[in-house]
Amino acid sequence: MKKKLISLSFKQIVQIVGPLAIIGFFTCLSFTRIISDLNKARCIDRATTKAEAAANAIMGEFQAPLASLNDIVSVTSETQDFDIISILLRQFASQYDTASYYWTTVTPLPQGGTLIMSYDWTPPDKSWDQSTRPWYIGAKAAQGEVYCYAYLNVRTNAYCVSFTKAVYNSKHEMVGITGFDIGIDGLTDAIKDIQISPNGTLCVIDEKGQYVTNENASFIMDGKHFYFDPLGLSFDEANDKYFSGGDAHIDKNRYYVAKQIGITPWFVAAYGPMSDFTGTTNFWAMFIAGVVILLILGNVAYNAYIQTKMNIKEARVGEQLITEVQSLVVASKENAATSQDQSAAVKEIVATMTDNNALSENISKKITDVSSVAQKTSSDVSDGVSYLAENVQKLREIADANTQTIEGIKALGGKIENIWDIVTLINSVADQAKIIAFNAELEASSAGEAGKNFHIVATEIRRLADGIIDGTKEIKERITEIQQSSDRLVLASESGTEKINEGVAGAASLSERFESIKNASEVTATSASDITTIIQQQSTASEQILITLKQIAAGVENFTAATENISTTSQNLKSIAEGLNTRSEEQS
Repeated sequence: MKKKLISLSFKQIVQIVGPLAIIGFFTCLSFTRIISDLNKARCIDRATTKAEAAANAIMGEFQAPLASLNDIVSVTSETQDFDIISILLRQFASQYDTASYYWTTVTPLPQGGTLIMSYDWTPPDKSWDQSTRPWYIGAKAAQGEVYCYAYLNVRTNAYCVSFTKAVYNSKHEMVGITGFDIGIDGLTDAIKDIQISPNGTLCVIDEKGQYVTNENASFIMDGKHFYFDPLGLSFDEANDKYFSGGDAHIDKNRYYVAKQIGITPWFVAAYGPMSDFTGTTNFWAMFIAGVVILLILGNVAYNAYIQTKMNIKEARVGEQLITEVQSLVVASKENAATSQDQSAAVKEIVATMTDNNALSENISKKITDVSSVAQKTSSDVSDGVSYLAENVQKLREIADANTQTIEGIKALGGKIENIWDIVTLINSVADQAKIIAFNAELEASSAGEAGKNFHIVATEIRRLADGIIDGTKEIKERITEIQQSSDRLVLASESGTEKINEGVAGAASLSERFESIKNASEVTATSASDITTIIQQQSTASEQILITLKQIAAGVENFTAATENISTTSQNLKSIAEGLNTRSEEQS
């Protein structure tokens, strides 16, 4: 059967096209957003730059007349000579032919005030009062600052811009108002060559929001097209849009920029459609989006081609898999039969080893009981030998202690003999003291009254000597009694020592007999213990053999079960391979 170049199911088409479509969509969306932001930034930057250039150009038109206006204020604040003022105004007017200058007193004209102008013009009637004119009121309220005002000049029937300023003398008293008028045509000419975009508009608006310049002459000073609130928010009446003075932003695909003109309260307003800036960039945006779409379509076609090749390979693999799985099923069934035979043989061996292990355990238990009795006997004999050894040791210690006691008593007898000598010496000294005391009493008696006190002392000494002699007699009696007791104790201790030595000899003989019994018991216990150890080792080996056989039996059973599972899995794998082969043929 001839294979198609590209053959995909609906699910595969969705899997290939879906992610790429999502990526392409978000890529184009992001790129479009970036291009839009770049267009807005470029538009605002250009409109702001042009509005600043226009504000500088207009301020350049005002710069020289404003400088001359300050000179007029400086001169007229020092002098009120009308001739000098008139000459000064005409001189500046000749220098700047686009401007016309004027000066007026604070006093209204109907009340005798004066109005001096650089050109020939007279009030229409005697009731004309300069103090009621906007340029006068504004300058007075500005208090020394320049006041700007746009109006229609009835003399020339053209719109003019008036700059006025109050004049103060050295006492800071207002003495007049001076100013100059300049035609709006000059402002229009200053910014006519500045172009923001093909359909952009650049004009001047005053602080009230009225157009001071506009391509449409009917818009000039005819109403509020831009409305300023206290926060400086402006409103484009033609496009129903507010924007703040000096701010720049984009709304409803139109850009708006406003820049203040120098020291004046007026603004250069720039606005127009965003389409003037988006033509080229939109083209490139569409071009790039088209390239992205073409890349995505190419990627889709390539992935479809690769997927088709994979489907063909899957069909071939499925066919090979069916063949191999059939062979695996046959081998699994043969392994299962062999495993069942091996499992039956191992189970018979396990039963035989179980009986042998039970018999070994019974023998081991009997030998263990015999070994326990022998060990108990050996332990008892060993304890008896230990007790005899301890008794012999105690008897020997008693004999030694008795011998030491006899020696101590004999030594005490010798010391008592020494005490006899000391007592005899004390008795002799007491006798001598008694004789001396007697002689002293005689000498004291012969001395009369002078030896009375010495007689008393001698008497006391003799009495003390008598007391010592009596005490030594009693000590001799006690020593005699101690010597008699010591002799009796020595005789008794020597007799006890002989008895103890006989007991030590008998205990030693008995200890030797128990030592022989102990050695025999230890040999018996050791032999019983060795037999028990051998039987236990044999029992342990039997248990290990039995455990190993059980593990082999369990392994054979597991192998049998695994073989059956492999057979079942092979059948399932065969079905899957047949289904895969069928699906590949259907996709082809």
